[in-house]
Amino acid sequence: MISFLPRWFPYVNLRTVVAFLLDKEGEERLEMGETGDECAHCITDKWYEVEYAENVLANILSRLPVKSLLACKSVCKHWCQLISSQAFIDLQLLWSKNHSIYIVYPYMDMMMTLYLMKDGDEITKRITFPYCDNLSPLAIICSFDGLLCCINYTWKVDSGMIVEDVTDLEIRICNPVTRKALLLPKGSASEEKPSIGVAFGPQINEYKIFRFFCAKRISLAKRQSRANRRQCEVYSSSTGSWSVIGRVPYCPMQSSHSPLGSNHVFVNGKIYWFIASDEDHMTPGSILTVDIDENFGTIELPKEVTEHSYLVDLEGCLSLVAVYDEDEIVNIWILEDKDKPKWELKCSDPVPFSNDECVEFVVARENEIFFITSNHYYIYELDQRFWRELDLNDTSEKKFPVAVAYTESLLSCDGRMDPQTEDISNKRSI
Repeated sequence: MISFLPRWFPYVNLRTVVAFLLDKEGEERLEMGETGDECAHCITDKWYEVEYAENVLANILSRLPVKSLLACKSVCKHWCQLISSQAFIDLQLLWSKNHSIYIVYPYMDMMMTLYLMKDGDEITKRITFPYCDNLSPLAIICSFDGLLCCINYTWKVDSGMIVEDVTDLEIRICNPVTRKALLLPKGSASEEKPSIGVAFGPQINEYKIFRFFCAKRISLAKRQSRANRRQCEVYSSSTGSWSVIGRVPYCPMQSSHSPLGSNHVFVNGKIYWFIASDEDHMTPGSILTVDIDENFGTIELPKEVTEHSYLVDLEGCLSLVAVYDEDEIVNIWILEDKDKPKWELKCSDPVPFSNDECVEFVVARENEIFFITSNHYYIYELDQRFWRELDLNDTSEKKFPVAVAYTESLLSCDGRMDPQTEDISNKRSI
């Protein structure tokens, strides 16, 4: 697009440039010798008619990348008010949802380097999320409507050394394109690794974070079992605070694929985690569910699964992806009715990698499934039952790699203009 901008580009305002790009006759007039002020004047006259037809302008601007929209807010007061309005934010999100991409985060570190992968299976952009002081390595655990939930352990002093405190998590909601991040308040003290899951809705930009923890003993005289001290608390974006639900019958299993142990998926108003089997705590035995109204339940698995099993959102349905190393096959199950749990085996196909190559992460987008193994990246196209290997040269080094389906948005991290929201664009980086 930039290659055909005229010689007068540096001398006119952004509104004139946008008008030129949108005007089908712009290039013709330039070829006929109409240049400089004459061309700019003709376009500007037409543009003012469009600019104040509110729906037309909003529809045009909503198709721009968020980075461009942030620049457009500086054009004039009218554009700034339009782009900042909730109606426009909703419109832009609707457009963006129909053009989702993948974010690949191959190496868990203190400074997140995110790779944006669009159709064509190529890395189109690299975002270095700025370093925040005193953080241990950050993990991305979910993405929804342009927001990422990131977690990291805090630090503590142990025997004179500074080490990670695995019983405490910092939780942030981040928007990587607006470069904003919200650090949530500290949760209840725990005696073991906490696990979390994020539910979104019912309104745009509303969310709840469920945090499972093991409450500390009040005193040595009260001998409470560990099971009796396992509780859950909920952070609500509408209140900005935590509330304790109390004791829960099950807690999510700790996953070997994530050092922070918070693998989960949110589908159609419910969060789903694996519950460890009684025989092997590294293998799923059933599924724990909770809805936005804080109602808990369980779902039986369709059949014996493996350690390399994942829950994903496949075309709006809960799906179970289980890789069987010995047989070198993958089974993909679909739960079409969340209220009547009945699993359907969608397909069972050979995998394109050997059994000595570990599956490290799985995510779905629409009707395809993205596999990250210890050595490769693959896309499995469900309709055609076809595997496609990706050549992502920039992401060869891996450490607890993650990929998420992602849509750009202007949503704030907390749904309110809260002073706790950090602008991290000017933080120092390493």
